[in-house]
Amino acid sequence: MSTLPDSLTGTTVAVLGGTGPQGRGLARRFAAAGLPVVIGSRSAERAADAASELAAAVGGDVTGADNAGAATAGDIVVVAVPWDGHGELVASLATELAGKVVVDCVNPLGFDKQGAYALPVEEGSAAQQAQALLPDSTVVGAFHNVSAVLLEDLEVTSVDTDVFVLGDVREATDLVQDLCATIPGVRGIFGGRLRNAHQVEALTANLISVNRRYKAHAGIRVTDV
Repeated sequence: MSTLPDSLTGTTVAVLGGTGPQGRGLARRFAAAGLPVVIGSRSAERAADAASELAAAVGGDVTGADNAGAATAGDIVVVAVPWDGHGELVASLATELAGKVVVDCVNPLGFDKQGAYALPVEEGSAAQQAQALLPDSTVVGAFHNVSAVLLEDLEVTSVDTDVFVLGDVREATDLVQDLCATIPGVRGIFGGRLRNAHQVEALTANLISVNRRYKAHAGIRVTDV
């Protein structure tokens, strides 16, 4: 367990959608790093079961709650829910998320026989939709292109990838870059303002194509940084 940076000392991370593959994988890595984690789900019972399983696997302070309870408990709140329910859930938690850094890692994707493809979003991206629905929160886009399979497999001691971190508030993007670095092998790289989140979310469709062709769990590295 690595030493946490000062910016994250005493910080609880809540993961909404923490029983799905991406959310569960992120929660596992954050808990392994020593961060208190609250797993959120539509079902408080499912969240509690997932938290117990995670605590047994990696140790640490892991609890479960319904999404509203998790949003209330977290200092940093990660949104890792399916795109279909993204807007409705985020809008319903505007009060609980007020004043907090909200990390949106949702990818608006469709799937057909030809594979994955990016969906149009009226606000421009999932992250921008979240910011529009959460005027009293600071939304940061991150963790869009990280393999859930690698996150969940603790035999993978280093996750070989960079994470684009997008946002309009420097202190918030710096904080999320520190959060990225709690996962061994991961770097958080500032990728621009929130208006640039669309192409990062859409890039996941390309990575899914890479993974299918090469039977891999591909990530991204940014050179010369």
